[in-house]
Amino acid sequence: MEARRLRWDTLAALSSSSKGRLRYCRHWLQDEDILEGCMSPLELSPYSGWVLDRVIGQSDQEMAPSGSSTPNESTPVTKQPSLEITSAGKQGFSPLSSTAPSETKGNDDCGLLEMDQEFFQAVLPSKVTEVEGCIQMYEEMHRLKGKEGLRQWQEQQEQMVRAVYDLASEQLKRFDELKELKQHQEFQDLQEVMEKSSKEAQGQQEKLKEEHRHRAKVLNLKLREAEQQRQCQEELERQRKEEGQERLRRLYSIQEEVLQLNQQIDPNYKHKDLPRIDLSAYSNRGNQICGLVSGLIRTTSEKGFPTQADVANTERALQEMRGLISRMQQEIAAAVEEKRRKEEEEAKQKQKELQKKEQTKAQTPAPAQQAGGKQQKEGLQVKAEESTMQWYQQLQDAAEQCVAAFSGISNCKDNNEVKKIKTDLQKAATIPVSQISRIAGSQLREIFDKINNLLSGKTVQSGGRSVSVTQHPQGLDFVYYKLAEKFVNQGEEEVASHRDAAFPIAVVASGIWEMHPRVGDLFLAHLHRKCPYAVPFYPALKEGTSMEEYQRMLGYQVKDSKVEEQDHFLKRMSGMIRLYAAIIQLRWPYGNKQGPHPHGLHYGWRWLAQMLNMEPLADVTATLLYGFLEN
Repeated sequence: MEARRLRWDTLAALSSSSKGRLRYCRHWLQDEDILEGCMSPLELSPYSGWVLDRVIGQSDQEMAPSGSSTPNESTPVTKQPSLEITSAGKQGFSPLSSTAPSETKGNDDCGLLEMDQEFFQAVLPSKVTEVEGCIQMYEEMHRLKGKEGLRQWQEQQEQMVRAVYDLASEQLKRFDELKELKQHQEFQDLQEVMEKSSKEAQGQQEKLKEEHRHRAKVLNLKLREAEQQRQCQEELERQRKEEGQERLRRLYSIQEEVLQLNQQIDPNYKHKDLPRIDLSAYSNRGNQICGLVSGLIRTTSEKGFPTQADVANTERALQEMRGLISRMQQEIAAAVEEKRRKEEEEAKQKQKELQKKEQTKAQTPAPAQQAGGKQQKEGLQVKAEESTMQWYQQLQDAAEQCVAAFSGISNCKDNNEVKKIKTDLQKAATIPVSQISRIAGSQLREIFDKINNLLSGKTVQSGGRSVSVTQHPQGLDFVYYKLAEKFVNQGEEEVASHRDAAFPIAVVASGIWEMHPRVGDLFLAHLHRKCPYAVPFYPALKEGTSMEEYQRMLGYQVKDSKVEEQDHFLKRMSGMIRLYAAIIQLRWPYGNKQGPHPHGLHYGWRWLAQMLNMEPLADVTATLLYGFLEN
């Protein structure tokens, strides 16, 4: 097909040449000379392509049976058609007639063969056609040779491919066999290593098991020993605690007995009217013994449990107190006997004057009382003066009345609205006081104005909310009470830690006291309740009062039946006394300085005088006097 396409390309190229575009007429041979065709230049006929196809077809049919044809033998065959083609041209037959295309489209190969036979009969021989036939035959021969060579080359390549494929297959088989052999060897080596490792692991495991059993035995022995030691220690600790608790209970019972015995040594005892008797020495010694016992109990409470030596010391103190009571009773008995004897003598001497005797009996207690009072004033006092105690009781009653006045706010568990008002009022009253510090400076006036506005019924801002005491009828009493309590708490906490903080807190408290006197009274009530030494006042142990309650009355903090340490107690008491001393001597600088101080220096002198005239308490009296005077 490729050769045929080339031939047609050649014919198309020739037909497009200058001579190929010349028009020829089939009737030209009738008028021309016979030799004109020989003299004219050679050119291919327009039918040469079709002729060559036909000639080649016949040559193939002739060469097929023989199989040994040569180019020399095919020459006569090509000449005959050439003559026929030439004759056909002379007769003027044109293959481009309308019959040929229609037959070519409508009939099969048999119709074409019949048309070719008719055409060969009409074609005349021509030299040009013969040459063209030879050229086509030569090209066909070369095409056949190339085809044969291509076929042979393809066979060689196929053989080479098969050989290479067979070689590659053999090599792949050898490679697979070698790989399989290596894998088998590696598997055997790995299996041997695993067996060896397994044996070693089993041996190591057995060894570890043996060591574990040995260690377990040792540990079990140690555990049993440790358990026995722990049980022994627990038993010893339990016994020690029981003994300590028993000793502590013994100490408390001794202290209670000592305090009860000390109550019998009261200077205002019923026998104080006896002549020539002074119970102040017994009272002083009794107070010292009570202080000694209380100090021992506090010390042992801080350490844990009292020792046997502590119990022995307290028992000696108890024996001393009993001996003191015995001597006092003996002295009182002697005084009573002497008084009775004198009365009998006077009765005998004044039998005649019954009226004078009755007057004498009625007037006898007065001189005795005056003498007893004079002796009491000459010695140290145990109780505060009667006017001071009345003032103390009035302040406590005022505080209780204030608490009762705002009971509706304090008991508001079911009313959420009142509870919310209570929280807002408490924050508005206490937060500004908490903001007072030793470096407050210019903030003091702002804090004072905020507290003063709240107490005056104005609306203030607290925590982003508007708060006023007019929101509840009992709001003002509640704010009074909480504000006074907060000032005392600041003295107990802030001033106790930072002494310099006493003055800024005191100047604000003094200004509020001056503007709102009721806050000052509540402040004193809270102060006396937490620090009775600010009265000054030494609470006495009454019948039916427990020791924990009595410790709280003295100002100690008792939590879970444990009394606070003495250092912490003295620090709190000193902080409150320092705040009290600062309030006495300071005034609000922006207030009315024309009026008197709401709680001026004369109160300080009175407290100092009464404190010095009272029986000193161990550690407490010295600490409070030092803090008061240092401020």
